Amino acid sequence: MAEFVLESLGKVFAGAVPVTALEDVNLRVRAGEFLCLLGASGCGKSTLLDILAGLERPSTGTALFDGQPITGPDPRRGLVFQDPALFPWRSIAQNVGFGPELRGLGRRERRERAIASLARVGLAGFEDAYPHQLSGGMRQRAGIARALANDPEVLLMDEPFGAVDHLTRIALQEDLLRLWARERRTIVFVTHDVGEAVFLADRVVLMSPRPGRIHRIFDVAVPRARVRGQKALIEIEAEVYQAIHGMDGSQGSVRSTAAAFQ
Repeated sequence: MAEFVLESLGKVFAGAVPVTALEDVNLRVRAGEFLCLLGASGCGKSTLLDILAGLERPSTGTALFDGQPITGPDPRRGLVFQDPALFPWRSIAQNVGFGPELRGLGRRERRERAIASLARVGLAGFEDAYPHQLSGGMRQRAGIARALANDPEVLLMDEPFGAVDHLTRIALQEDLLRLWARERRTIVFVTHDVGEAVFLADRVVLMSPRPGRIHRIFDVAVPRARVRGQKALIEIEAEVYQAIHGMDGSQGSVRSTAAAFQ
């Protein structure tokens, strides 16, 4: 599997008042690791994920995947959004097979891939259901299955569990960890939830407020499988919160930044 390498990466959005979203980002994402990008709203973490996906181009610096510049989307990199955005007029299998359809695969192979992908996320038997017939958590699983249908090396996930209730979120986190443990695909996961980041990740990349920079990287050296509430995870969470509160010398900014993580 391939690595991401980001060097001196910056992103400026043009306009009457240009906005610097990212500045001097240097990061290597190791093949097979589970990495979380953690930051308050507006820190550029989703912009960084879009660059990894090939949906945005950096303004400065370089973004490499498998040693080559990222110039656009690639089926080796699957993208999962907070809203799964399933087509309501298509069955779940047809939604999941949409990527292979765009790549020109035949109907039979698309359905076989869809059924296999749905089974991997716990939705076997729901192939012919429609999105309105599924719960929010099930629709999110279908969104993950759609990304898996192209058999990507990498899953890029932009706050994928942010719109579901707390108990469903816990279940989805554990489902995702089981999937990752079986297949060891590289996962880059965007979140503003400290507990979620520490529970899921091998490393947590804490980003500063705009312009987004890497403030600190935390190694979560807690063996799998992890248990919620265990002392080692709580200690790392406390360390992350301490870093968040110390991120800005202005007391007002500290309060507002910390509040965005609650």
